[in-house]
Amino acid sequence: MSEYQYYEFLAIDRPLSRAEQAEVRSLSTRATITATRFANEYHWGDFKGDPRLLVERYYDAHLYLADWGTRRVMLRLPGDLLDPGVVEDHHADGYLDIACAGEFVVVDFISEDDTGDTDDIDYDPETLLPEIAGVRAELAGGDLRPLYLAWLAAYGNWERDEEAFDRAADGDLEPPVPPGLGSLTAAQRALADFLRLDDDLLAIAAPASADSAPARRTVGELLDGAARLRTGR
Repeated sequence: MSEYQYYEFLAIDRPLSRAEQAEVRSLSTRATITATRFANEYHWGDFKGDPRLLVERYYDAHLYLADWGTRRVMLRLPGDLLDPGVVEDHHADGYLDIACAGEFVVVDFISEDDTGDTDDIDYDPETLLPEIAGVRAELAGGDLRPLYLAWLAAYGNWERDEEAFDRAADGDLEPPVPPGLGSLTAAQRALADFLRLDDDLLAIAAPASADSAPARRTVGELLDGAARLRTGR
């Protein structure tokens, strides 16, 4: 069976110059490249570029999709619009990471599923990044729900793969619960779906977002709550 990979990049704040488009073109002869978008799919071979470097240098949003279960979104924001320390509060190694690149902050969301379920290929990949990219403006405006959703999705992966995290993480505290988890925006819903966020886990977390000062639960308490919701206990 052939492998499938999809790469897309968007320039949102500033279009690429002709010289920059030529630089990107040197990495792929078959990609669709304009001043604001790069897109290409691979059924054999691989992309020759480094997605992180392309985001740091040229693009504001990136999406990667592979039929073996990897999903990835990177968003670049001006450093004065998103505090790296806030992102670190939601850090989940290998699932939600942050890097500083000059005057920018790059937030990296990753979801892995190596169970053999290839539901990724049922997506129309060209619709995904435009749907998700709206969370970039939300983060810039101070809405932290996308970060919390990504953190929650990361630990939800624990139920699919018991080796995803060390059991010592069972006692880790969740980050502050942002308001509005019960009424996600369309972009946040798209991100949550892309990162495979379990709806039962979101249902357990959402009520706390209505409180002005919710209690900080542990990862284990959240996962146990979702398990009880599914079994009806």
